[in-house]
Amino acid sequence: MDAFVSRKRKRRVEPCTDDESTDFKLAVLASLHPAVDESTLLEALLAAEGVVQHASAALAPRTPSPRKRTAGIGYQSSLSAYRLASSSQPGPAKKALVHKGKTLNLYSPADVEAHTPCSIVHNFLPPEQADALLLELLNESPTYANLEFKLFDRVVQSPHTFCFYVNSLVEAEAQKTEYIYDGRRVDDVRQSTPEMLRACPQVEEVVNREIQRRINDFYPGGMKLRYQSPGLWKANTAFVNCYDGPKECVGYHADQLTYLGPHAIIGSLSLGVAREFRVRKIVAEDDRHRKDDGSLADAQGQISIHLPHNSLLVMHAEMQEEWKHSIAPAQSIDPHPLAKNKRLNITYRYYKDNLHPRYTPKCRCGIPTVLRCVTRQKLNRGRYMWMCHANYVPGQEGCSFFQWAEFDDNGEPPWAVKAEEMTTTT
Repeated sequence: MDAFVSRKRKRRVEPCTDDESTDFKLAVLASLHPAVDESTLLEALLAAEGVVQHASAALAPRTPSPRKRTAGIGYQSSLSAYRLASSSQPGPAKKALVHKGKTLNLYSPADVEAHTPCSIVHNFLPPEQADALLLELLNESPTYANLEFKLFDRVVQSPHTFCFYVNSLVEAEAQKTEYIYDGRRVDDVRQSTPEMLRACPQVEEVVNREIQRRINDFYPGGMKLRYQSPGLWKANTAFVNCYDGPKECVGYHADQLTYLGPHAIIGSLSLGVAREFRVRKIVAEDDRHRKDDGSLADAQGQISIHLPHNSLLVMHAEMQEEWKHSIAPAQSIDPHPLAKNKRLNITYRYYKDNLHPRYTPKCRCGIPTVLRCVTRQKLNRGRYMWMCHANYVPGQEGCSFFQWAEFDDNGEPPWAVKAEEMTTTT
């Protein structure tokens, strides 16, 4: 009898009602699964639509022992390990697992592509080639510069350094004299390094493969998005960003589409220190998803993607128009054997001949305009526009030029035929 009384009884999950708070439900889950971190408990509860019993059942069968966490970068198994998301069938997640004010951390490729408009390839280059490319860029990085621009009548600098590369010296000279960035010309345009050029065909092959897989598995009817180019993607330009130490970062933004066109794809190769790449969906001004202070920032929460050394992240066609991304500052980082505290990031892009500044509209300042997309307002959301960009240049006021941009279903502007003829004859 004493043995029966002293025997440890199996813990029973008490039913929780919908009236009970999320904090209470999380506390119940934490008592049942003490080895599971809080963010995973929340993900399980959200996936189970607030039913504690279902969340507990999803966590119980294969709950892994926790790894040691650091102040900088955490660790997490694939969501599918907890049966929170199915990776057996490719495609978008049926239910969003992130809510406002919360951060969902993703590590596995299956989870990244299911919950974001991105796909990730780990160990992208052969190790020796990745190290050679990293060393080449480490030698170049001390000469990189901060971007200076005007924001709310103040002149500010980007919290990281960068440099712009193109694939030949001829293209580099053309960039210096013909192209405009943030309302001005860029003097420091370099020819891609030998290792960058060596990696270009590999980047192009994988990016084009991932584009087609995204279309087949994630887009309705296996059809490309409207305005998305049906042609092969090329890596003919690249911005290289250098983040030196845990505090260097870049805030939430979308990449400029001026020379890329609508629904552009970008291939982003990370080298050196691992950092967090955060993304969040853009919501319209009159949507219900607002924070308590009325702002839309982080209104639907954010997703953090772990970017280790030698990983290629493909930002797909819906990324720049519907999402924003950032590199978050870290409390601490794990130094890389070669890069120490630095992360070098190559963002390969495809500049299109028919979006050369000779064809695009000029504003009243006489400067080629910038291409933007309406994202915040429900009215005209998704439409593109040409706008003056000179007001971002310190010392310039700019003008109020505005013109709707027109593209066919393949993302070609009205002057595309003329642009093609000029390219053929030159």
